[in-house]
Amino acid sequence: MTEVKRHVVTADEAGMRLDRWFKVHFPQVTFAYLNKLTRTGQVRVGGARAKTSTRLAAEQEIRVPPLAFDTRPADAPKADIKPLTREERRLFDSMVIHEDGDLFILDKPSGFAVQGGTKTHHHLDGLLMGLGVEVGERPLLVHRLDRDTSGVIVVAKRRAVASALGKLFATRAVKKTYWAVTGGVPKPAQGRIEVALIKAKGPDGDRMRASQEGEEDDEQRAVTHYAVIDKAPPVAAWVSLKPVTGRQHQLRAHMAHIGTPILGDNKYGGDLDLPEGVADRLHLHARRIIFPHPRGGTVDVSAPLPAHMRDTFALFGFDADRFEEETP
Repeated sequence: MTEVKRHVVTADEAGMRLDRWFKVHFPQVTFAYLNKLTRTGQVRVGGARAKTSTRLAAEQEIRVPPLAFDTRPADAPKADIKPLTREERRLFDSMVIHEDGDLFILDKPSGFAVQGGTKTHHHLDGLLMGLGVEVGERPLLVHRLDRDTSGVIVVAKRRAVASALGKLFATRAVKKTYWAVTGGVPKPAQGRIEVALIKAKGPDGDRMRASQEGEEDDEQRAVTHYAVIDKAPPVAAWVSLKPVTGRQHQLRAHMAHIGTPILGDNKYGGDLDLPEGVADRLHLHARRIIFPHPRGGTVDVSAPLPAHMRDTFALFGFDADRFEEETP
């Protein structure tokens, strides 16, 4: 999209928050990016400035500016976007754990960024740009994972598929299961965490925290179901996490909120007093995803644990194979 677009809110979308509307129609737009667009007045609702939390009304017009991932600077030569190198192609192919005519499902390594930033030049979205040069249409991210979270991530081969999947991902039709190793054992052993989150202000990077009274306009509703699968009390637990909502850092912030941060999490205290022999890396893995395929049938794909989590499982005696049937 290289020009301003105007969309009219349908009757079915009345009452929907602006950030949720974007998640349906433009799944590639991160919350942080949308926040920047609204803060600078580039996105408008009914001709007026809006917040990400703005509730939409039927027949309102939404102004959507040219989006960064679909444009390049005017003075950037076309040759700036090149086909994948042999090494990049090898990296991309190594991540593919499912492919059909409409989508890829990848096993993203821990530490590999999904999208670029000021100091991030090597990322998944860059690989997709190069792949687009080869195949004629750039594949699009349907959702995102944090840089340090490993595991399954879905990529649509065409914009029409991305739009269809974006609508699915905005509902409960998509089931995601994450595996984590926490510092300490959550109590009770299973439960529901419903704690609205808000972005914390600070010079040392983005963090999310529980919202407080008076911050309702900026908070994001966040709900996570968790269950302890195995434990090595009082040091650690293997936990299955199933997010109902998909907020930035939601699982990390929620587990820290109940006093059992994810091991290796340097934003939420999980890197403090690490048990001996545990790698100082985030122990959060997008293990499994299940959703209806746009053409029919069901997609059900799991990603194997990354090496540092396998080592930690072995250290605490957690057996992923033994409990496989219990962690859908």
